[in-house]
Amino acid sequence: MKNYHILQVHNFYQIPGGEDVVVRNEKRLLEEHGHKVYTYYRSNSELREKGLIGKLLLPFTAVYSFKTAREVKRIIRENKIDIVHVHNTLTMVSPSVFYAANRCGVPVVQTLHNFRMLCPAGSFFRDNVICEECIKGGMKCAVRHKCYRGSTAQTIVSAAILQIHRLLGTYHKVNFICLTEFNRDKLLNSLKKQIVNPDRVYIKPNFTFAEGIVPGESGGKEDYFLFAGRVEALKGVDIAIKAFEKLPEEQLFIAGRGPMMDEMQAYVREHHMKNVRFLGYLQKEEMSERFYHAKAVIMTSQCYEAFAMTIAEAYSYGVPVIAGRVGNMDGMVQEGKTGVKFTYNSADDLAEQIRAFNRMDLAELKENARSFYETRLRPEDNYRMLMEIYEDISK
Repeated sequence: MKNYHILQVHNFYQIPGGEDVVVRNEKRLLEEHGHKVYTYYRSNSELREKGLIGKLLLPFTAVYSFKTAREVKRIIRENKIDIVHVHNTLTMVSPSVFYAANRCGVPVVQTLHNFRMLCPAGSFFRDNVICEECIKGGMKCAVRHKCYRGSTAQTIVSAAILQIHRLLGTYHKVNFICLTEFNRDKLLNSLKKQIVNPDRVYIKPNFTFAEGIVPGESGGKEDYFLFAGRVEALKGVDIAIKAFEKLPEEQLFIAGRGPMMDEMQAYVREHHMKNVRFLGYLQKEEMSERFYHAKAVIMTSQCYEAFAMTIAEAYSYGVPVIAGRVGNMDGMVQEGKTGVKFTYNSADDLAEQIRAFNRMDLAELKENARSFYETRLRPEDNYRMLMEIYEDISK
């Protein structure tokens, strides 16, 4: 098999997220198999350093960045890049990376980590409910509702990027990786063939490294449930906390930070809840320890979740999952085998399903969770799928 020279392109958001984990994992996977990975990373934190002129030009550079195009072409030529693999382009990278790759005659593929190709907010989530208005009504719907960060200006920029590059035919030349069949169907059923070529859309899930973990080897007692994610409405942290208000005998640990942190901490204090503990943002080693000793991971996302990395990580530790019946989470949890499911926006049903979970055989659930990882989410299998995609787009 060919040892590729790969240029990995990623635009980091100002707050770390699951995409960043996937990028690091994939880079490590490729390097462990002998490929040379070059990186072109930018971050939205660059916005803080821009002067007035730079900020005024942002709506234009977000659509097409001459800086990105120039630097990416230089890296491709100097390092004889075989494939450009893009993960995120918003806001500093911009879709100019696709033009740079095409002009150098190098195949380019983008992994779609969210639904931003269809929704300026990237989540199909508005006013705390699932919303697909933009698919039928167009980008003006997003602008009217200020879907991107509650800002008309930022939503206009995000919507303009999509609309302009659809009209230019930019995406028709790009290969895409969707993380699930659900995501691929959403993409192709929502966009015309002239915008995205169905023959260029592949499916490959994310994965996680298990680091040699064997369920039960730590010998620890599983005495709490774990919520791991951003403390925000999108992730349904309020649903989790309100469910545990009905379960004073059960412990909930919340690992993460986000815009609802103060509000949720105040709620816990005002309702005299002694069974909810906020851990804040944890480094990898600390997070591993929390996964290790969790009875189950609670997934209360109120959106489709392009791919729930938290579920993949839980399974790699042999930890079952309690997840809402919505989008991709529904397909990643096997009822009664790797966990249980609940009505995704109901704290009452979550509480009831936690009670049901406690009556199940935890050892068997843990074994099944690990088995799910071993059969679907291992790095070795993911590497094989990635190589098949690389070989196909290189023809």
